[in-house]
Amino acid sequence: MIEQLKTFVQVAESGSFSKAAEKLFISSTAVMKQMNLLEKQAGIPLFIRTNHGVRLTKAGISFIKDAKFMLQYFQESLIRMHQSAQANRHIVRAGTSMLNPCKVLIDLWNGISDLYPQFGINIVHFEDDAHTLPTTYRMIGQSLDIIAGPFLTDNLKDYYRVLELGSYRVCCAVSRQHRLASRKTLSVKDLYGEKLAVVNGGESAVIHDIRDFLIMNHPQIRIKDVPRLYDLDVFNRCEESNTVMLTLEAWADIHPSLVTIPSDLDFAVPYGLIYPLHPSKEVEQFLEIIKEIQGNVLPKVE
Repeated sequence: MIEQLKTFVQVAESGSFSKAAEKLFISSTAVMKQMNLLEKQAGIPLFIRTNHGVRLTKAGISFIKDAKFMLQYFQESLIRMHQSAQANRHIVRAGTSMLNPCKVLIDLWNGISDLYPQFGINIVHFEDDAHTLPTTYRMIGQSLDIIAGPFLTDNLKDYYRVLELGSYRVCCAVSRQHRLASRKTLSVKDLYGEKLAVVNGGESAVIHDIRDFLIMNHPQIRIKDVPRLYDLDVFNRCEESNTVMLTLEAWADIHPSLVTIPSDLDFAVPYGLIYPLHPSKEVEQFLEIIKEIQGNVLPKVE
């Protein structure tokens, strides 16, 4: 009925079925069918049809005022319904950046969001800068509710709670001009004679284990310790210096001039959600939903 009212008003204002059809992006036949049905339901002609177009009958002139009122009332009702729904909706603020993308959370939530209309997600962007990142983490619980990303700092649990969702394989990134750039996979021995940048400003136990493993078993690889957090500047420097960099599969598209290649290093870094030690009731409810379904939706990478 609403569509019929919209069409009726448009025909009355256009003075033509074809002109109304153009403005409504439907066919003239569809317009005529709607108006014929409306007149049948009303039990009285609403239009005078001529070779030069259409005009309203006296009944049509009387009805158009009511039609416009009903359309306006319908739109206002929709606004009130949406406002009521929003008033009862809880918005979770998810931080996102190039190295800590919230896509994994969004993909998960999009699959179930219809079941939980009381929750929504707002995306808050932050920069991947080794100097400002610690400040960004302190925003969790204030201007951010959740950050999704790899757990590359072991003392996270001292300040935040974490929900592990899976793990990322450790890979190697090289410049597109590097001798190894065309390889589909790398063995550890392929790195003999190379300088390997190992970034571990977050004091990650996994990164420490990889470093110790290589030093003990593969001394032919020159380890370059980078005592800072991963950020875009690290990727730039490794590309410029033609240094191999220890990286994660999730960062394969971070730098267009670097190629990320899987390796036979049997290590993986966990990833998931970082949130406050004392989250709000709404955020806690949201995370409980994620916890219930994560095993079925996001299998861990072995």
